[in-house]
Amino acid sequence: QQTLQDAEGVGLAAPQVGKSLRLCIVMINGKHTPLINPEITWRSKEMDTMEEGCLSLPGVWLPIARPASVTFTYLDEKGKQQERKVQGFESHVVQHEIDHLDGVLIVDYPQVQIKTPVHTAESVL
Repeated sequence: QQTLQDAEGVGLAAPQVGKSLRLCIVMINGKHTPLINPEITWRSKEMDTMEEGCLSLPGVWLPIARPASVTFTYLDEKGKQQERKVQGFESHVVQHEIDHLDGVLIVDYPQVQIKTPVHTAESVL
C-alpha cells in the first residue's frame, strides 16, 4: 500500500513490484482495497473509453475501451470471499489491475481499434 500511496496511484498489482502473486490493491470509494485472487464474473455490454496511465509505463496515456461496469469476486485481507460491482472509473481501475495479473498492459490493446497515437508526457510538452 505504501508503494501505491508514494506513487499517488489508484491501483497497483503484485507483479508490478516483482511479486508473483495474484494480488492487487485498488482505490474503491476513496479507500485502498486489497484484492486477493480477483476474478471478473460479469461484464456489461456497454463500453466506456477513458484515458489510462500506468505506473509501469510512466508518461504513457492511452484511450482504453472497457466494459462500463463489472462484477468481480475476491478474497479480502481476512480470507473471506467478497463480491462487488463497480462502474465508471472504478471499473477501469479494477479491470486494469486484473489485466496486470493476467500479464496484459495498456499497450497490448489494439491501437488500430482506438485509432489514436500513443501520447507520452514528452510528446505533449
